[in-house]
Amino acid sequence: MDMKKVILIIGAMIIALGAAFGVNSLLRGSSTPQARAAAAPTVSGPKVMVATRSLPVGTILTADALRFQPWPEGLVRADQYYMEGAANTEALVGSVVRIALTSGAPVTKGSLVNPQDRGFLAAALGAGMRAITVPLSAEQGVAGFVFPGDHVDMMLTQTIEGEDSALRTTETIVHNLRVLAVDQRTAPTDENGNSTPAVYSTVTIEVTPRIAEKISVARSVGTLSLALRSLADSQSELDEAIASGAVDVAGDGDRAGEARLLNRSNSRPSDRGVTGVTGGDVSRYQRRTVPRQRSADAGGGGNAGGPQSNVPAAPVVSGPSVRVVRGDQVTIVPVGR
Repeated sequence: MDMKKVILIIGAMIIALGAAFGVNSLLRGSSTPQARAAAAPTVSGPKVMVATRSLPVGTILTADALRFQPWPEGLVRADQYYMEGAANTEALVGSVVRIALTSGAPVTKGSLVNPQDRGFLAAALGAGMRAITVPLSAEQGVAGFVFPGDHVDMMLTQTIEGEDSALRTTETIVHNLRVLAVDQRTAPTDENGNSTPAVYSTVTIEVTPRIAEKISVARSVGTLSLALRSLADSQSELDEAIASGAVDVAGDGDRAGEARLLNRSNSRPSDRGVTGVTGGDVSRYQRRTVPRQRSADAGGGGNAGGPQSNVPAAPVVSGPSVRVVRGDQVTIVPVGR
């Protein structure tokens, strides 16, 4: 091979090696670009009151639902917003949301109804709901430990008189009632922000129209009393409602639908699943079944003064039975014998 060609090949190889070495040095020497998150813009302006969470219509405000947050000065409306220094959070506790607020949205003066304002109670009610007031004594109202915004169950205690004895019984007739006010107090805390128990004589609760009718009748039947509910009960009852198909589950990933479902379940009263006990469940010396009623002829009261039935009284049969009426004939058919 010609010496010139050998020299050219060797020189080309040297140049190629030098170029490769130089490129490698450049790549090692260059630093990898670092991704930097853009700093959040600092808002400089007066502080306005905003909602710390979503507040649907009818929500009774608590202290943890509000806070002050800086707001762009050009967007501040001093005549509509609650400004720090001019407004007090504690003074708004117990007010009712009239216009729905999203989390972080400014609380406007037109979105709230104060307890002293006209239409306060109507604003606190959910759609299709009613308010009813029930008289209670200290022991019937959990000794004053029920506050506005709590949820309670209502029990009916009555005594059914009979010819030979009486039946004493208590039933839970309504579940998950929301307390709107105790006496005329609509805030869970007093003017100093303290949740001090106080004995009250009346309680105003949120009910459906049908439950309002049931409670009105129950007041004339026996004695009403309240049982304070745990905050964890709402979730367990929601699970039971979903399992039974009584509540439609929101679609997968629909967090807004789930939030609406939870809120509706937590605030909706129910008269299903009525439970009760009788004197026989408490003591073996008490009756467990309804006693035989005194007849009108025997002077037992019956329906004296009212319309009388032409159907004769059926004989009393112990154990499960079916009462069959054919015209003026009454037959008691024992079941399971």
